[in-house]
Amino acid sequence: MGKSRTKRFKRPQFSPTGDCQAEAAAANGTEPEEDDGPAAELLEKLQHPSAEVRECACAGLARLVQQRPALPGLARRDAVRRLGPLLLDPSLAVRETAAGALRNLSACGGFEVCDDMVTKDIMTPLVALLKECSTGLDSNEMSPQETKDQNRNSIENIANEVVNVLWNICECSSRAVSIFNKEGCLEIVLKYLSRFSTNVDLAISVAYCLQTVTEDNPELLKSFSAPALHVLESAMLSPVSSMEYILLKTLVAGTIWNLKDIIPSKSQAEIINAILKILSEVLEMDAGEMVIQMKETETQRMKTAAQTEDTLQNVNGDDLIEDDEMEEIPHRRKVRRKTFISDLLPPTDKELRETIALLTAQQTALEIIVNMCCSEDPTDDEWEELSSSDESDAFMENSLSECGGQLLSPLCLSHEVHTALTNYLIPKKIFEKTAFPNSIAVDVCSRNPSWKPLIRKMSTIQCRALVCLQSLVSLLDVDHLGGPAALQTLAQHLSQLLFSQPDFAKHVDFLEAISSALRALLQTVASKNIPQTIGCFLLEVATKDPSLVVAGEALDALFDVFADGKEAERASVQIKLLSALKEFQPVFKMKIRKEGRAKYSPDQLCVLDNVKMNLRRFVAYQETVEKRLTT
Repeated sequence: MGKSRTKRFKRPQFSPTGDCQAEAAAANGTEPEEDDGPAAELLEKLQHPSAEVRECACAGLARLVQQRPALPGLARRDAVRRLGPLLLDPSLAVRETAAGALRNLSACGGFEVCDDMVTKDIMTPLVALLKECSTGLDSNEMSPQETKDQNRNSIENIANEVVNVLWNICECSSRAVSIFNKEGCLEIVLKYLSRFSTNVDLAISVAYCLQTVTEDNPELLKSFSAPALHVLESAMLSPVSSMEYILLKTLVAGTIWNLKDIIPSKSQAEIINAILKILSEVLEMDAGEMVIQMKETETQRMKTAAQTEDTLQNVNGDDLIEDDEMEEIPHRRKVRRKTFISDLLPPTDKELRETIALLTAQQTALEIIVNMCCSEDPTDDEWEELSSSDESDAFMENSLSECGGQLLSPLCLSHEVHTALTNYLIPKKIFEKTAFPNSIAVDVCSRNPSWKPLIRKMSTIQCRALVCLQSLVSLLDVDHLGGPAALQTLAQHLSQLLFSQPDFAKHVDFLEAISSALRALLQTVASKNIPQTIGCFLLEVATKDPSLVVAGEALDALFDVFADGKEAERASVQIKLLSALKEFQPVFKMKIRKEGRAKYSPDQLCVLDNVKMNLRRFVAYQETVEKRLTT
């Protein structure tokens, strides 16, 4: 069995106009039928001579591709090849909406769709547009100020969409990563990243993309020069403390970690400390309290805005303000622009965006720590399974200009990482994140549709923390984890998590994460001859709890934790697991027979029957173990 393995996390994909709608549509019974009607009409309008019509068609496709049943019809009608040329449309608005449609398609379509997009040569117009945006931003600097601002905003918006499409496709296709390398895209996206002080949204998109393309990509690492590393360093060390900048710095920290093989030996300890300092600061923040505070701020701001609008309407006697500035629409008469009062108010989702940024930063920070721990085990085949590139982990014999041609050695994790993890109290902060989400924050989110998805994000953070905890327990010395007493407290905490919140415990991700953390803790405790808190607690719950459902969950946890491995075998003998289970086995069978149909649903009875069968098998396995150990 050896050490428990942890999975290497990949970045999540994002849709600009919301998450894919298939699950919600299915739940509401509103999923669209397999009808190519809307798709055919929208695709036909992509060829319309009017730029406005083409733009509307792209916007319609951006919404349509979020409905999974619509994807086969779009594929049959070759939507990718018909959208591709519009990336280079004469109209900037059409370019932006076409890129937005492709962004949603790549985010919602998954690996197969992204791979098909590469096959259909979407990378050619995509890279061309990426380069045009870069050139456009450079030439725009010579324009008059007002024109400069308008053009910059349009070009940066297009660049943001393009970078997101690149990120999604490169996440799914090694061929796309290879094209990214060969076409010199790195220099361009780094130029966009350098604008982080004026456009943090674009910088965040670039950081996501960079974190993906720098992972297991030795070829790209050769392209990183000292100035390129300086751009990353400037973004990572930005003094701005808004939630968006915290997310940006976290993502850049992950990218810099991916570049560890080209960091000069003399700078390794300093870089590791800088990365873990950022991750520590992110994990220090109380996300539950942030949710509560931000929702209160949003409520108060919207209330004040509504009062202000009412006041202005009463004063003006109308809900429109007429602006003396005239605006010309091509091929049409001049019209007087009318501005609604609501247009003058700040975006209504400001607090929500800030909160999502923090939750995403915390999830990302935990994933980076897991990946840092994974890199100590180069034999872990799960790295290869989830790799974003077909390139091997060959040692990079590259040198930076500042190193004077000196060959760089691989990063030695054992000392620097372990020391920094301990210095920044990372284990303690991760332990705190393993608790269930703040109940008040969950309640606040559940009562507002736009905030409700945050409940899932908070639960994901808990699962990532459990996986992270598994890694730390497997790798760090007992003293770095707080000593034997701290491990026993941790064992009790994890065991109680299994049964304290049954609604959350139904989630497969949670059960997998906490079982892995318990297993890793068991191995550490057994190898150090520390008294078994874990097994004793689970055994007591299984044999003493009046609920068969709870007892069944405890038995399942016992089967998982004591499944195999020398440490588990020694621990099972230490707590006399076999004799306890043999004594409990007939009691469990009898309770199912007597209480089952009266107290439990058919689904619960099905689960209990499986537990009963697994208990019989596990007892037989434990008899074999005990016989082997005593002979």
